[in-house]
Formats: sequence, C-alpha cells, structure tokens
Amino acid sequence: MSLSRPERAAAILSRLKALYPGAHCELDHRNPFELLIATILSAQCTDVRVNKTTPELFRRFPTPAAMAGAPPAELEALIRPTGFYRNKARSILGASRALVEKHGGEVPRDLESLHALPGVGRKTANVVLGDAFGIQEGIVVDTHVGRLVRRFGLTRQQDAVKVEYALMPLIPRADWTRISHLLIWHGRRRCKAQNPDCRGCELRDLCPSADKAVRKKTVRKLDKVRPSPKIKT
Repeated sequence: MSLSRPERAAAILSRLKALYPGAHCELDHRNPFELLIATILSAQCTDVRVNKTTPELFRRFPTPAAMAGAPPAELEALIRPTGFYRNKARSILGASRALVEKHGGEVPRDLESLHALPGVGRKTANVVLGDAFGIQEGIVVDTHVGRLVRRFGLTRQQDAVKVEYALMPLIPRADWTRISHLLIWHGRRRCKAQNPDCRGCELRDLCPSADKAVRKKTVRKLDKVRPSPKIKT
C-alpha cells in the first residue's frame, strides 16, 4: 500500500533519526557570530573548506566589532579559498557593521532582524536560529535537502523557500532544525547528486525514485556488456 506524503515524511524522519543519531551542523563554531560568518562563507563551498578557513579568520577578527574594522583586502585574502571572496567579504563586513551599529554587537534572535543583515538570506537566518539559539523558525533548505525531498516525492518545488514551506506542514516543528541535518548527512553519505547509492540505501522502500535509478544503472551496465551486432559485408 502506498503512503501519503505525511505518512512517508513521518517514516523518513523516523528512519533517518535511527540512522544518524548524532547528526549535527558540520560548520565549526563556538558562538552565534562565528556560525553566522561560517554560514555566509559556506555558499557554493564545502563545509570542510570553510572549517579550514575560519580558525585563522576568527583568530584575527574574533568579534563583530573586530570584523567590522577588518581591512577589505586582508579579509578577502583570508577567505579567498572559499570562493566568491569579494562578494562574501562585502557581506561579512556589512553584516558585522550592522551587528555593531544596530544590535549592540550581538547576533539577533529573530528571523526578521537576521534576514535584514547584509548577505543573510532566509537559509542562513534559519541556520543561526536553529543551531545557535535552538529556535525552530523554519527549515534550512540547501542543495542536499532540496534534492532529497524531491527524490522522496515530498515536493516538486525547485525554489528553496517554496520547498521549505512545503516541508513545514509535514515535519513536526520540534524537528525542523534536525530534519535538515539528517537529510544533509544522508545526502553526503548515501544519496549523492551524481551517483546515489540506491541499492544500499536504508530508505529505498520509502523512496519513489530509488527503483527508477536502479533500473537506469542496470540498463547502462547491460549496454556496456551487450555485444555489438555483427555487420555483414
């Protein structure tokens, strides 16, 4: 018997919790400010690369006030390995200055104020609220989350905000932060973008896309071993 979307979402959440009981944000940080900056840097960049970059960055500029006064050229040089470093430097400087001028050097705890910071979109705001403050305001939708929920048949939406709004009624609010980490961990370890391990996937029976992917791989393998037809001359 096929499951409805709410039933499938509940089953997926339960299965992922059992698979990844230690799932957490993989951006290294010691406080809300560091998480905010690390999340800005993570755009179009891996968490591993960000984590290699931030120790020296935060050693040199450990607070919003220090970061707000960072020489742009020096800041760009420090974050260059994360890519798009000029745009990210402008966002970091703008956000840090806004924290100092409008929030007393503290990271705000509400979505509207976070979203108003330069370079901070809804995803970044949700990361900070959920992982720094434990506030369940929304669901973080990155490329892994979007890919997996579409493969699971929970939504057909492509836009990240529309995906988030589609997921919110399907996931208990207490799990809004956790579901993102669970999906990201599964996306990095099993359900990869280019070569998903559908045969070995622990959620295969809950995923409408799994059998299609397995059949496609089987056909490709058969095509490789199938002998070419003999041509009479």
